Amino acid sequence: MHGASGLLSWRRDNAGMLRTTICLARAFGFAVVGVLVFLGGPVGLPSRVLQITVYALIGLGLLAWTWLELHPSGERDRARMVPLLGVLCVAGSLGCTLPHGDSLVAFAVTAAVAAGGDIALIAGWTVLGCGILAVEIGAVVYGDSIGTVLGYPLLLLVGLLIGHNRRAYRISAEQSEAMLAQSEAMLAQARELQAQQRRTEVLDERTRIAREIHDVLAHSLGALSIQIQVARAVLTDQEDIGRAVDVLNTAHRMASEGLAETRRAVHALRTDALPLADEMARAAEAHARNHSAQVSFDVDGAPRALPPDATVALLRIGQEALVNAAKHAAGQSVAVRLEYTGGLTRVTVTNALGEGGAPRGEPRSGVDGGYGLIGMRERLRLLNGTLAAGPQDGRWTVTAELPHSDDTADARPATLIT
Repeated sequence: MHGASGLLSWRRDNAGMLRTTICLARAFGFAVVGVLVFLGGPVGLPSRVLQITVYALIGLGLLAWTWLELHPSGERDRARMVPLLGVLCVAGSLGCTLPHGDSLVAFAVTAAVAAGGDIALIAGWTVLGCGILAVEIGAVVYGDSIGTVLGYPLLLLVGLLIGHNRRAYRISAEQSEAMLAQSEAMLAQARELQAQQRRTEVLDERTRIAREIHDVLAHSLGALSIQIQVARAVLTDQEDIGRAVDVLNTAHRMASEGLAETRRAVHALRTDALPLADEMARAAEAHARNHSAQVSFDVDGAPRALPPDATVALLRIGQEALVNAAKHAAGQSVAVRLEYTGGLTRVTVTNALGEGGAPRGEPRSGVDGGYGLIGMRERLRLLNGTLAAGPQDGRWTVTAELPHSDDTADARPATLIT
């Protein structure tokens, strides 16, 4: 591709030099032919006058042709070339039938070649017809041989066909140049798209890691914050040092578990292996132990393997819901249910409403000041899942649903129902 591109670039850069060389070659040929015609031998006065007239017409035609090539003006040149080539072809064809004028046929052939390659098809054949007619008229007037009558018209026809062949080659070269330019543009666009895709992948990976670490820390630190608040209340309100120590021990254990949870999250990001049922059971058990609350965990349906991002999303939503339950309904029973159906996996967490009814600030914000269940919706939106949070049958219920991979196309976009 680079070789073809270099060749086309060379053609464009050297087009002006090539035109100048051709014009000089025509001028040299014009001078040589003039010497051959006028020094070829004595002729009668009428023939000499006709020779001079034909030679002058050819000279003026070559001069005009040189001007058009050195000062191109687009489509107007094509319109001007038709009569110009016609004059050159007729003058050269008529001149070649004159005494000592055989060499003038070179200009008629040159005009025929240009007519085949540079002007319209019909116009080119018209120029050829005029040239052949001039040959035949001159041959009849001067009584030339059968070779002149048939040979020169055949020579003009060959010149026209050569011009057609040159036109086909030029059109092919122009098409190749256009295709090459298009290919280079598409290649540049593909490279840009690849670069954008790499940047997008990097940003997506950063977002995924940031979201995962954030959710783990939000869950752990949120639960730890609750325990610290309880310990402070016990010390300030009840002055029960023993119970405060127990609460702080629980907080210390929760911090250790949070650290382990962070390590598991990093491990999950690297290995993409996370058993949802086991992790949900561990989260329910930790909540019961850390918050002295009764937590039930049920699994309904045949467990189904989920993509890692789906597994992590459901687990984090369950953990966030448990933290909110500890915050707004401390000590109350919590029910966690994991369901596998034919088309989706559902996680449901229900707990008492607590004092004041619906949890304040939920689901608008979480324990970390604004990234609770709302933040979980980002995960679900990427997976075409749904998230519902609100009071139901006298209890606060959080329900997250994710379609299985074969049902993703028909899944609804993520919504948050309150």
